[in-house]
Amino acid sequence: QYDLVESGGGLVQPGGSLRLSCTSSGFTLTYYAIGWFRQAPGKEEREGVSCISSSDGPTYYADAVKGRFTISRDIDKNMVYLQMNNLKPEDTAVYYCAALYGRPSDYACHRSSDAMDYWGKGTLVTVSS
Repeated sequence: QYDLVESGGGLVQPGGSLRLSCTSSGFTLTYYAIGWFRQAPGKEEREGVSCISSSDGPTYYADAVKGRFTISRDIDKNMVYLQMNNLKPEDTAVYYCAALYGRPSDYACHRSSDAMDYWGKGTLVTVSS
């Protein structure tokens, strides 16, 4: 069974930082592009936030988070991280990591949630004073 597990969510004040983590069981993240997506309260659609290509390839960001969020991976630990700085109330959402196999490194996986192969259950990030 292939699973993804997110952690690191919580309550943070505007301007604060959080680091989300994503790990897997049943497969190795290294060979997959990993995307972070989020779903805000009351919204049906899931928004793509960031993507890192397989191995330690290129990274991609949505305009709304560019310059504030950084995606990275630790191959040895089988982890992918999303460092979130200067958080805003509009960043409040459930954040999901998802994995995609077999796409070239120039494929920005956060733009295609329907294409992702595996999903985690999400971690809640609340930005509020």
